[in-house]
Amino acid sequence: MSSNNATSNVVSVDEQTFEKADEAVVDEDGFEVVDETPEFRATVQMEVQAKVDANHPDGIVDSSDERIYGATLEQEERVRGREAELERISARATFGTQDGREKRSRVVAAKRSVERRTEFQKRAASVDPWADPERDDPREELTQEQLAAVNTQAMRLSEKLDGWSQAAIGRRLGEVVVGGTDMMSAVVGVFEELQTAPGQVVPIGKLEDVNRREVSIDGTVTQLWESDSPAIQQVGLIEDESGRTKLTVWEKSNQPWITEGERVRIHGAAKNWYNGRASVAVTGWSTVHFPERGRWWE
Repeated sequence: MSSNNATSNVVSVDEQTFEKADEAVVDEDGFEVVDETPEFRATVQMEVQAKVDANHPDGIVDSSDERIYGATLEQEERVRGREAELERISARATFGTQDGREKRSRVVAAKRSVERRTEFQKRAASVDPWADPERDDPREELTQEQLAAVNTQAMRLSEKLDGWSQAAIGRRLGEVVVGGTDMMSAVVGVFEELQTAPGQVVPIGKLEDVNRREVSIDGTVTQLWESDSPAIQQVGLIEDESGRTKLTVWEKSNQPWITEGERVRIHGAAKNWYNGRASVAVTGWSTVHFPERGRWWE
């Protein structure tokens, strides 16, 4: 059963025309004005590409303008914020580059090194007055004749002592002479002192006078023999112009094999005593060089 009281929302064509007539714009003659301006709408492909460009950093060709094409205000602000953050990170990285840090670190390290060395020298001056960094050069206290002799002897010793400059030898000679030692005794004493100083290649005949656990030597291995101990790789004798001593190469040292009659230079050899005489041993901390190995022209 249908009801006669039902209402209808259907609007007649005349009513629709009347409503549109109220909204239409007419000219002075009463004719309706038709807007002929074309309306441009983006295609689906353009809208998709715009979203890609706005959300992917690599998709934005140029963001230097005031507005980014195809991006909303929210997307544009996010891009601008990301660019500003990258600029801040780049600025901090530039300020804290290794070049700047390296230069500042060198300055600080050099300053602290000088301070530590000065402090150590002042403490050492309580035992050796010449170690005081504030004390003048001892050669200033010498007479003209003594100074000339010191310079001559320093020049002569510098030719025999590797690693020592003429100035350093002359200063040490001056200290000894000012202390009251005659020139010949000063030359002999300084030569023996510097000859066996740390870092110098010690003559084998002077090993007993060296008060250190590690030494550096240079000589020729004149004899090798078999060892009964499995812990020993090689054992024999090494000698130079000043003397000879026993040489032991430990198995765990992982050092190269030495041939009998070969010249060898050993840095950081361990000093020991064998039958009341000084001997040396090659350990894993030692460095072995063969100055004449591979010299094909001889």
